Amino acid sequence: MPSRPRTPGPADPDGRPVRRDARRNRDKLIAVAQAAFAQAEGPVSLEGIARQAGVGIGTLYRHFPTREDLVDAVYASELDAVTASAPALLDQHPADVALRAWIGRYATFIATKRGMMDTLLTAFASGRIAAPSRERVTTTIATILEQGAAAGTLRADVDPDDVTTLLVGVFPAIIEGASQERTDRLLDLIIDVVRPRRGSVEGS
Repeated sequence: MPSRPRTPGPADPDGRPVRRDARRNRDKLIAVAQAAFAQAEGPVSLEGIARQAGVGIGTLYRHFPTREDLVDAVYASELDAVTASAPALLDQHPADVALRAWIGRYATFIATKRGMMDTLLTAFASGRIAAPSRERVTTTIATILEQGAAAGTLRADVDPDDVTTLLVGVFPAIIEGASQERTDRLLDLIIDVVRPRRGSVEGS
């Protein structure tokens, strides 16, 4: 009797199938690294991450050959969650309120990156992370702006990438440990810019 053809499973970056236990180890390493990077004020030990995840350092290096690879994976995983939160916010709030809530979540996301900031900044400088992540953030902002423009709660003449630029401009203050009060004030200013101007006279 002919054998049943095997259905290919998920593959690693080299195209080799990833076993279920290997996938679990990878996910655990990312989860532990997320917590470690969020809590640390300085560089994080990869050996410590492997130990907390219950695997050997060799297993960590098989999944993430360099520190940069691990940082990339953590950043991408968390950015997935941040960008995915936008539709629910739009369902619950007017677009201007949803945008303020969303950029607040993104600012919190950045604030938890101090433990990986040196590596992350190098990745941004090389373009390995900056271009793809900026595009995802800008696409999310564009969706919110479009809905807000249709409802009249946000301006229709705003370039989404300009909002991303304003948001990125707040990052140095966040990374340097700005108080929540100051962070909120800076984010509120961004929302003030994209709300329709009240009481303006057409043509003036």
